[in-house]
Amino acid sequence: MAPFDSVTARLILLLAETGSIGRAAEREGIASSAVSRRISDLEGRLGVVLFDRSAHGVRLTKAGEAYAEGCRTVLRSIADLDAIMAEFGSGQRGSLRLACTSSALTGRLPELLARFAEKYPGIEIAIGEMGAAKALLALDEGRADIAIVSDNYDFNRFDIKPFEDERIWVLVPPEHPLAESIEPRKAISFQSLLPHPIVGVHQTGSLDRLLSEAAGKSGGALKESLRVESFPALVRMVEAGFGIGFLRSTSLHLLAGTDLVCAPLAEPWAMRQLLVARRKSSPLSAAMKSFIALAGETYLPSA
Repeated sequence: MAPFDSVTARLILLLAETGSIGRAAEREGIASSAVSRRISDLEGRLGVVLFDRSAHGVRLTKAGEAYAEGCRTVLRSIADLDAIMAEFGSGQRGSLRLACTSSALTGRLPELLARFAEKYPGIEIAIGEMGAAKALLALDEGRADIAIVSDNYDFNRFDIKPFEDERIWVLVPPEHPLAESIEPRKAISFQSLLPHPIVGVHQTGSLDRLLSEAAGKSGGALKESLRVESFPALVRMVEAGFGIGFLRSTSLHLLAGTDLVCAPLAEPWAMRQLLVARRKSSPLSAAMKSFIALAGETYLPSA
């Protein structure tokens, strides 16, 4: 049997994630035909079919699921070996791969990274912006060293530390019936907002999940007028009058230059945290230790 091929292993995991040969090829920067050839050659060597192929894309077979899990294990081990070797260095050179949500990148992270880069100029920083679920998957697969994500996920496999406190706010156009009842910095009940149409954002994202769960526990449901995929788009649609919207406090700077009125939600669940997460089984490189230490030193809990 041919030796383990990390490129093909990454392609297996990309195909499992995207379900598309074209998207996997684009992510890896190679031709679709090359992806198909690599997978077909591998299946021929193994004597098993790894993917069911259809006009709608590709899907792992049972054998494919087992092989993909093996790929994750091997790639994690390779990533762990790199981290162990980095321990022999001085700690002043190396790399740090971050998987971050949009909320993290609109909060204090950019300034923290600038401070980190100034203190450790020899450490190369790579940032991937993605949803929290994908960021945690990147940790699992050894594609990221550290993730900065919201707190409403399963963290049993991860070591976590607080990174930034945040709160959920409601945004309302000035002509909306709710605008008269909103006072600066005065909290408002989420329950009182449920009858009003909202502009949703990023289905299955952490904020979407949080709001949907809260509405369900209140015995109601969110009345979406439409849905967008980014917070700047949400602000613009609320401005245009499509409904009210919700933002984390780390994204309130997006309201600059608008006439929207806003207020924090009163419920305890609306007080959230962004967390620094790393895989429990992964060794700590010098770069990871330095970043986590700096994040902890500069973290200021909410009063």
